[in-house]
Amino acid sequence: MYYLIVANDHKDSLEKRLAARSEHLKRLNVLKDQGKLLVAGPNPAIDSIDPGPAGFTGSLIIAEFDSLEDAKLWADDDPYLKAGVYKEVVVKPFKKVLP
Repeated sequence: MYYLIVANDHKDSLEKRLAARSEHLKRLNVLKDQGKLLVAGPNPAIDSIDPGPAGFTGSLIIAEFDSLEDAKLWADDDPYLKAGVYKEVVVKPFKKVLP
């Protein structure tokens, strides 16, 4: 089943985000290579693909896990959470309908 992982950033956490980015992406690429990643990406703080120094306000990940508990354990181990980028993370079941 798919699970929605929504994370909200601490204010002014861009430097921490950039420092932990490679480890964060490494874990997402594992999910992608396993065929379990539906979509992932950050939320720009301004209406721009590249927000520059404005940074980001959070992230969205939709991926397949065996259970809600597994999804929460995976999210709890995220480098962004450990680095102090994320201030809160919500994990919920997700039912893909379209496309």
